Amino acid sequence: MAERNEENRKEMLSEKEFGILALLADCSEPMSQRRIQEGTVYSLATVNRVLKTLVSKGFVQEGRITSSGLAALEPYRVKRAIFLAAGFGSRLVPVTLNTPKPLVRVNGERIIDRLIDACLAIGIEEIYIIRGYLAEQFDLLRYKYPMIRFIENQRYNETNNIYSMLCVRTLISNAYVLESDLLISNPKILRRYHYTSDFLAIRKAWSDDWCFTVKDGTITEEKVGGQGEENYQMVGISFWNEEDGRKLADHIEEAYRMPGGKELYWEQVPLVVFRNDYHVKIQECRQEDITEIDTFRELCAFDQSYNPGIYG
Repeated sequence: MAERNEENRKEMLSEKEFGILALLADCSEPMSQRRIQEGTVYSLATVNRVLKTLVSKGFVQEGRITSSGLAALEPYRVKRAIFLAAGFGSRLVPVTLNTPKPLVRVNGERIIDRLIDACLAIGIEEIYIIRGYLAEQFDLLRYKYPMIRFIENQRYNETNNIYSMLCVRTLISNAYVLESDLLISNPKILRRYHYTSDFLAIRKAWSDDWCFTVKDGTITEEKVGGQGEENYQMVGISFWNEEDGRKLADHIEEAYRMPGGKELYWEQVPLVVFRNDYHVKIQECRQEDITEIDTFRELCAFDQSYNPGIYG
């Protein structure tokens, strides 16, 4: 019954209604139609038309979202965050010989702290960290973040990260999935509400990294390297809605048991292995919003206290 009520409430919101309500929910002051137009991709005429509908439904009043509007947004709210943090981080040797990569400090702050803080800032307090390599060191996070729950990946050195997701497959619905070694500079790229499942990505005319081919805002292909106007470089942060999360719970287990399944990256399950069952959108961000520090050389460039002469 609860699932049926949630789906009924989702039917009440079009994508444009959702976009305006989500914008209003993040603003503490009344917003004019012009400000709403500037904060969305919609024309002023569209904003005017959709606002009239939202006002008639009781979701908006005098440029503010109402309690009914917030209730209508609730099925789209991110409920939890899952951090993938089990790996070794071999390309960051020698620093990771004694410290898991997410706990490496950059300019005095642990990499994972910024990500956790960004989640807390949008009201996500159900936080899971999947740990493996030097797992006990993550216990230090509890002094600052007592709400954290740890999940153990005992096979982090035997499989790719698909096993980490297998460990949390029942938690993926309405959840962010975040790689824990991303240095976030703009926490606003994480959003409180999502209309569809999506992946953060950076539009790039050319990249030799993991990329998406995109058509009409939807991912059609994942591959290594890409070019063109609709080429996006993948950022390791994604959101999965209720429906897709339920499908992923089964598909991850099925893919893991396939020949070669242990070698899969988890996102290949919805984007490659079962791609016809998902329609995952792109949430575009900028290069300066977030960075993955892949190598020790890159770490030295971000934080000069890491002297290659000392660590080398």
